[in-house]
Amino acid sequence: MTTILVADDHPLFREALRGAVIRVIPDARLHEAENADGLYAMADAHPDADLLLLDLNMPGAQGFSALVHLRGLHPQLPVVMVSAREEPAVIRRALDHGAMGFIPKSSNAEALGTALRRVLDGDRWVPDIAASAPRTGPDEQEVAARVRELTPQQFRVLQMLGSGKLNKQIGYELGVSEATIKAHMSAILRKLGASNRTQAVLMAGKLSVDPDKVVPPDDTDD
Repeated sequence: MTTILVADDHPLFREALRGAVIRVIPDARLHEAENADGLYAMADAHPDADLLLLDLNMPGAQGFSALVHLRGLHPQLPVVMVSAREEPAVIRRALDHGAMGFIPKSSNAEALGTALRRVLDGDRWVPDIAASAPRTGPDEQEVAARVRELTPQQFRVLQMLGSGKLNKQIGYELGVSEATIKAHMSAILRKLGASNRTQAVLMAGKLSVDPDKVVPPDDTDD
């Protein structure tokens, strides 16, 4: 039986994706997540799923970071990005970071069905507008490779740091001590090749949809 994972924070779009999947594969088993933590738990629970449909802007993850992290944890899981951001450069970056395809949220039911069939058959599905986009730069590819080396907990800490949280806040939310968070931060800096929190956030920010809008954290919390 075909297993499809759907990760999107909008219930109406999850419903649309669910309908498209059922039209193509009536007996498919579907599992859904509405945020980053739910996404990672779902992927861990179903590592042999046939396909993951992943929203580009999941709460708890910045830009392409969730895709990069999942490709490191579950390289065998085919991922198709879905997004309202349809610029050629965004589509190209998704593909360069390991997506099997990219489905614009403006796609109608027929286009969704066609894309699903193609990807489940092992092909890529790429909108024509992406053909002219340049490949992702080596600096971003290098950051992606380093991010893939982070453990799940280190990745969570980095994402929370990127959202502006302090060590104490991160520790509280994760249920661990501030000392544990500092230990994670030391490992994150080492793996990213960063010298401080600000540099780490700016490096990880290269995986954001709009890297120039990344706001560095207060570096006094080291």
